[in-house]
Amino acid sequence: CSGLIKIRLKFLNDTEEVAEVRPEDTVGVLKSKYFPGQESQMKFIYRGQLLQDQGRTLRSLRITDNCVIHCHRSATAAGPPDPGTATAAGTDSSSLPLGAGNLLLPAVMVVLAVVWYFRITYRQLFTAPATVSLIGVTILFSFLMFGMYGQ
Repeated sequence: CSGLIKIRLKFLNDTEEVAEVRPEDTVGVLKSKYFPGQESQMKFIYRGQLLQDQGRTLRSLRITDNCVIHCHRSATAAGPPDPGTATAAGTDSSSLPLGAGNLLLPAVMVVLAVVWYFRITYRQLFTAPATVSLIGVTILFSFLMFGMYGQ
């Protein structure tokens, strides 16, 4: 079969699959040929660039014989996970809704609220510089909170 090129599809768990395609094939054709029914979930990365345009040909992207395209399946509720795209730990970390980074700022805000409660209840324990510092930290974290979670 002349005119065919071999492309290595590499997954997150370091497994590879060889795809035989024509240089005239598009990114969409590659997805539908090797991942039927999962085209919307699959993301291809080539040379650090996300291949978003489904109509671009492999030739126009300068994909040649024996090139590597990294494949990632985005997390969705539809269908069971494919062992070909699972991470080394066995689960996809992007499917976890909460993490330490997402909870750090709200936790600091709760601690600040408790400190403010003690400031109001036990005024005699807080000096003027401590109160000014508490105001400054509260303003700083309020800006961070609204910047991260406010739209």
